[in-house]
Amino acid sequence: MAIEKSDYIWHNGKLIPWDDATIHVMSHVVHYGSSVFEGIRCYSPPSGPAIFRATEHIQRLLDSAKVYRIDVDYTREQLVKAMLETVGGNGAWPCYVRPIVLRGYGEAGVNPFNSPTEVYIINYPWGKYLGGEHDGCDVCVSSWTRIAPNTLPAMAKSGANYMNSQLIKMEAIVNGFAEGIALDVNGFVSEGSGENVFIVHREKLITAPLGNSVLPGITRDSVLQIARDLGITIVEQMIPREMLYIADEAFFTGTAAEVTPIRSVDKIKVGKGAIGPITKAIQKEFYAIVRGEKTDRHGWLTPVPVQSKQPVGV
Repeated sequence: MAIEKSDYIWHNGKLIPWDDATIHVMSHVVHYGSSVFEGIRCYSPPSGPAIFRATEHIQRLLDSAKVYRIDVDYTREQLVKAMLETVGGNGAWPCYVRPIVLRGYGEAGVNPFNSPTEVYIINYPWGKYLGGEHDGCDVCVSSWTRIAPNTLPAMAKSGANYMNSQLIKMEAIVNGFAEGIALDVNGFVSEGSGENVFIVHREKLITAPLGNSVLPGITRDSVLQIARDLGITIVEQMIPREMLYIADEAFFTGTAAEVTPIRSVDKIKVGKGAIGPITKAIQKEFYAIVRGEKTDRHGWLTPVPVQSKQPVGV
């Protein structure tokens, strides 16, 4: 999906022109993948643009940086304010927001400690990721295993982890699927290349616990809250691969995927091969909240102060 440029990118405390947001080829992140980042959506409800769960996303960013011993000179509140400034300054919404913390130009070896920390916040118009909002998508179980415990921390959203995700995604695409689902080192369902996985089995909503090399997804957490609101029984448990085949429903969650039904796994229909009633109810509630059709009862939307520019379409 091509990136549509915005006017400005936030860098270390100020907005700079998009084309000036460059790094040196010898930056530590280029050679060793030393970055942590977030993906966040800004929606456009009737009341005006609003970033979805801004505080929770930035807290996860700072948690990821802490795991990797990356010192960040900005507080959570300052970074949330910077996101609002970036989106408002660019006047581009609905959009995708990408805060990234990386190790820059300074140290040539694996040791990262003498490389400076750079913080950027980017936003740009962006539409659907997987598609299939209503019809669902076809996926496969990947031959690539999710990162094992004590190799790379799955709870940190780091750039390095997404080399594993790329292998999962590329394999799925070349084999004719929209996405792949990875198993963990013990053969239990983990997650997609960039999404958490939910299944519905006998009217219970089931998802893998964080111990199965699962990123603590913000949308995942939101869906769990919506399920509680709707009175749906929730179970966090290890999921054997074969449960994907006998599930009544299945869906992905994530900033990019939002709530996307899974139509088939390894060419085996999930349920009737169409969005199921529980998935549909959760999806409907999720979109009603973020689109402003229902009250933001959990305080998930942070309004963006609107400046002189007008919203752009995606």
